[in-house]
Amino acid sequence: MNKRIALITGGAGFIGSHLCDLFLEKGYRVICMDNLITGTVDNIRHHLKSSDFEFIRHNVTTYIDVKGRIDYILHFASPASPDDYLKYPIQTLKVGSLGTHNALGLAMAKGAKFLLASTSEVYGDPLVNPQPETYWGNVNPIGPRGVYDEAKRFAEAITMAYRHYHKLDTRIVRIFNTYGPRMRPNDGRAIPNFISQALVCKPITVYGTGKQTRSFCYVSDLVDGLYGLLMSRERGPVNIGNPNEMSLAKLAAMIIRLTGSKSRIVHKDLPVDDPKVRCPDISKADRLLKWRPKVDIEEGLRRTISSW
Repeated sequence: MNKRIALITGGAGFIGSHLCDLFLEKGYRVICMDNLITGTVDNIRHHLKSSDFEFIRHNVTTYIDVKGRIDYILHFASPASPDDYLKYPIQTLKVGSLGTHNALGLAMAKGAKFLLASTSEVYGDPLVNPQPETYWGNVNPIGPRGVYDEAKRFAEAITMAYRHYHKLDTRIVRIFNTYGPRMRPNDGRAIPNFISQALVCKPITVYGTGKQTRSFCYVSDLVDGLYGLLMSRERGPVNIGNPNEMSLAKLAAMIIRLTGSKSRIVHKDLPVDDPKVRCPDISKADRLLKWRPKVDIEEGLRRTISSW
């Protein structure tokens, strides 16, 4: 029996590379496509000699041509941290618009099931907490974070258009803060920043008062949820994340304790449009996918720190 084939755009990135792992473990052939603007071959090097794995270096904002059958397309190509999308604003907008359009076109041509990686950033600086999928968000389209927020909102809109107009079989997942091995130390997000600073006993930078909250999902839980959504009849959007909310000050203190660091916490000005709260309502994923995260924050941080 021929193996099913999954194309993962952004497959050399943090989450994308863990998806490559999962699909190979489940017996798929995997095509990993990445232009390496924020991804790295190091994340997928352990697969390069596998006959079931193919790496294609390509920018999905240009025409995508892949020979042969494809059963699933998982569109994860995009800068995903504030540092990245502030550094690459045009590229971020293009991959959310042109890149999603090209990936959807390929799904149409191949008759493939399509999964869009959207984000909790579509909720902006939310006025509702926790955020259900029915919440339309509070986004500043012309602020510095708008290039990412609006790219993903457009990506959702065009995915819905392909679903309704072309009857394409699509899924939309809204991913909340995720962490784990293979995050870049200079990623710019809280957990890699705090760990990198703590391990060398540098001051840990907390923006604002540190009372702003996030919820952090370990990457193995996330990819299990993504796979469950892809294989379900639910089309989404579906929130996938950990609903255990905590302040960034508490997170910083926990990382100092787990690393045994002598770092102290220093405060800097809060970035423009930085969300004050961020927590998923996962009742839909729980009800329809029977999914809930299993790895608690302390265990996940231990695993992440040990991989640094």
